[in-house]
Amino acid sequence: MIEQWMHEKLKKDIGEVRYNHSIGVMNTSMELAKLYGYPEGEAELAGFLHDCGKLKDKINLLKIAKEFDIILDNVMKHNPELIHGPLGEKIAIKEYKVTNKNVLNAIRYHTTGRENMSLLEKIVYVADIIEPGRKFEGVDTIRQLAYEDIDKCLLYALDRTIVFVISKGKLIHLDTIKARNQLIILKDLE
Repeated sequence: MIEQWMHEKLKKDIGEVRYNHSIGVMNTSMELAKLYGYPEGEAELAGFLHDCGKLKDKINLLKIAKEFDIILDNVMKHNPELIHGPLGEKIAIKEYKVTNKNVLNAIRYHTTGRENMSLLEKIVYVADIIEPGRKFEGVDTIRQLAYEDIDKCLLYALDRTIVFVISKGKLIHLDTIKARNQLIILKDLE
């Protein structure tokens, strides 16, 4: 159960719209955790805090990341919207007193994915895409896959994300490529 002070702080830090999105991700993460046999409490906390690094102060994002000693790779420097994953991990530790490494990793990698994603990391990554407030072409297919096979869903979502990022002329994070490639390799081994 998320404590009231956390609700108040998160809403203040990220704004009401992003806070409502976080509630949607939290609830979706808990649904998926129950479906896939993962502890719902961890999914609840990770889903709730996944965007705690998406601060309203976007102008000072690079400065804030530096203050938290986050070493940014070139892709994150060019795509600052990816910074909120690693920054969220640090904020969750410092300001929300989170110590659970599974939860922290789910927060950190929900923007890029990574090779060898844990079940919780997959759940939060997918929940962020399919929470009820999301409306985009193809979201219904992703939602359906999420409740059938988390790995197939993740691969489909990564493919869609990569195509979208390319269409915007942005850099693709290497962790995203590694996550996708590993899922394809595992699928080929079946």
